[in-house]
Amino acid sequence: MSKARDKHQERRQNLSQFGKDLVRRCGAHCELCNTSGVALSIYEVPPVAVEPQYEHCLMICDTCNTQIERPKRLDPNHWRCLGTTMWSEVAAAKVTAIVILNHLAKKESWAQELLEQAYLEPEETEWVALWTM
Repeated sequence: MSKARDKHQERRQNLSQFGKDLVRRCGAHCELCNTSGVALSIYEVPPVAVEPQYEHCLMICDTCNTQIERPKRLDPNHWRCLGTTMWSEVAAAKVTAIVILNHLAKKESWAQELLEQAYLEPEETEWVALWTM
């Protein structure tokens, strides 16, 4: 096996240690769109640290994951749920919501309206600045 693959597998294993706590936190719902009854996976919110950090992890559904990974293919209607997510007590979910809304606001007026209502703590504002889609 290659070193890169070994590192990737080791990182996935380290992330899986957060699994039970993340599932408890999210109540088996996607932390972005609130969908339940679907497979969830751990998503690391950028910027990704050298060592995995619980505070930078979310449990998200495949639909959200696919769209985050391919921002040019965002389905604006799927993300209308971010009006709720942007008020989450989970900083990683809130930051992700704001980043996605910033991306959508270029073409969607409803996303711009939500951003005008948003409130971020200073450290969350810094986090958003470090991660752009």
